[in-house]
Amino acid sequence: MSKLINPHGKEQKLKPLLLEGGELKEEKKRAETLRKIPITSRETGDAIMMGIGGFTPLDGFMGEADWKGVVTDMQMTDGVFWPIPVTVSVTKEEADAIAAGEDVALVDEAHNTAMAIMTVTEKYTIDKELECKEVFRTTDPEHPGVAMVLEQKDVNLGGPVRVLSESFFPDEFPGIYQRPAEARAIFTERGWSSVAALQLRNPMHNSHAYLAKVAIEVTDGVYIHQLLGELKPGDIPADVRVRCIDALVQGYFRPERVVQGGYPLDMRYAGPREALLHAVFRQNYGCSHLIVGRDHAGVGDYYGPFDAQEIFDEVPKGALGTQPLKMDWTFYDYKLGEMASMKTSPHEDKAVLDDDGNYVSGARLLLSGTMLRKMLSEGKPVPPEFSKPEVVAILREYYAGLDEKVEVKLHGMATGKAKKKK
Repeated sequence: MSKLINPHGKEQKLKPLLLEGGELKEEKKRAETLRKIPITSRETGDAIMMGIGGFTPLDGFMGEADWKGVVTDMQMTDGVFWPIPVTVSVTKEEADAIAAGEDVALVDEAHNTAMAIMTVTEKYTIDKELECKEVFRTTDPEHPGVAMVLEQKDVNLGGPVRVLSESFFPDEFPGIYQRPAEARAIFTERGWSSVAALQLRNPMHNSHAYLAKVAIEVTDGVYIHQLLGELKPGDIPADVRVRCIDALVQGYFRPERVVQGGYPLDMRYAGPREALLHAVFRQNYGCSHLIVGRDHAGVGDYYGPFDAQEIFDEVPKGALGTQPLKMDWTFYDYKLGEMASMKTSPHEDKAVLDDDGNYVSGARLLLSGTMLRKMLSEGKPVPPEFSKPEVVAILREYYAGLDEKVEVKLHGMATGKAKKKK
């Protein structure tokens, strides 16, 4: 009998929408005869998450009432908590051609793969500015999540889906890409009842490892769960991150306390709202806790360093099962000779390093994925206190093979100049 947290929603059981067997074969064939609706990478990832039960209890793309309720109150019309809208859009011309109740085939435009059959029950336009303001806390088109919304087509379609494919994820990431039921089976086999999810979109550096080890001390184990979908330019691709995590787990952890997995979403960079979404689908994966550190799911200087922690305090009691493990700003403290946080270190002076990465003076060496990427992209030495040598070697190999260098810009979170938690 599993002791894991129940899935999200009133029924408290996984609701995968992915067809199988003969039904899948028949519906794939039928999809060839239906009107084709091209969908983006983000929409494709959302469809897959509905297919594998990661977005339980959703049964399709949201209609207008659910869209508005989620945007303004983080709640669907049936009262279920949900923090970010899950929608699919079409052009006005495409919408006009679709009849009410018509079945259409949603086709991943990048890979020309039929992802789902959708029964269109609604066609509606949205206030994009409202969605951006509420979900991303900004309408700045330079924000990658805002840009994603502004680039959506004119009309949203609402209705239930039957999912036909998991795209390239099972083949490209064997052993890493996981359905919620698969992760739950692993946790149950290990006898775990409390599991902390560590969200990753960057290679795992020493701060990540420190957070994971703190979480292992208070739970049965850690689920290192990384995003396998699309990122912004300059971020490290998933296959490289997998190798980095493998190197860390094998050399620096008790492997029986760690499970590595991956999920098929694109980043939205919605900061606090996305942290809540991460908690929702981690509940479906069987995780009782989500590690929420500095600037979780943020980008640039759009969010305060601990906004993603504070938003959990706004969630009504009982609306969300997975709870945050709120972690303070972590760094290597040269005076202590170990990793520390603002809660544990008595030192406030920033560490100074020379051009070769050697320690000169001070205490705090702030660690961030952005800073690590910048050092590597510019060929600068990486201090051993920043990241393990096995990880640095893998990343140097990756950067050496790039045909075109991507400039990595530091923001307030990476330099320590952002506002501190009160």
